[in-house]
Amino acid sequence: MLKIAIYGKGGIGKSTVTSNLSAAFAYLGKRVAQIGCDPKADSTINLLGGEPPRPVMDYLRSEDEDPESISDVSKVGFGGVLCIETGGPTPGLGCAGRGIIATFGLLEDLRLFETYDPDVVLYDVLGDVVCGGFAAPIREGYAEQVLIVTSGEKMALYAANNIATAVSNFEDRGYAKVAGIVLNRRNVPDELEKVERLAQKIGVGIVGDIPRCDDINRCEDEGKTVVEADPELPISRTFIELAQRLLDGSEAAR
Repeated sequence: MLKIAIYGKGGIGKSTVTSNLSAAFAYLGKRVAQIGCDPKADSTINLLGGEPPRPVMDYLRSEDEDPESISDVSKVGFGGVLCIETGGPTPGLGCAGRGIIATFGLLEDLRLFETYDPDVVLYDVLGDVVCGGFAAPIREGYAEQVLIVTSGEKMALYAANNIATAVSNFEDRGYAKVAGIVLNRRNVPDELEKVERLAQKIGVGIVGDIPRCDDINRCEDEGKTVVEADPELPISRTFIELAQRLLDGSEAAR
């Protein structure tokens, strides 16, 4: 099972990258689960025609009993991708990190991995916070790899460096390791060179290079990933090739 947590500065396009990767893995014939770890609960909407699943935390707040099965807190989207959103506390109350921890405990109780048996699990994690509940996806075996999404913008690079440092500090605990950087371009000057310098500094490669593309916005307006809308688009092929590269790397590491 390939298990990847995706981190990066807030607003850098993690959910776009994650959902298109999920669609690409599904296009390649893999059984995929995507877990959105953000109170906004919007990670999976483009796999679901713009209609997200009921967040786990919303269910736990409003129901008298815990869900009986994964289907109570999930939806199946494009390509059979199982879509789950942790959600978060009532705005202004509680801690979103604790919500993630509670959700992961519930998914274990519901035997998500045993019952759904995915080939690939992607965790789309809020912002650049790698502590408390937000570190849950990279500890205790949930994810084995971390992808950092960044552009060449100063604050995105700063956040990416902080994430890499935090993940490195967890290495002696058996947590996930940074597998690479996904460059999500913003077309700033010398963008590739800036991200290459960061990659060299933290000792990883750039595994994906996502060009700025109007097709992404057009498809998101339709509640779709580009892979669903047209897998032959150049931008779709970019995501499919990235998915295949990650699969090949996982196979080679075994």
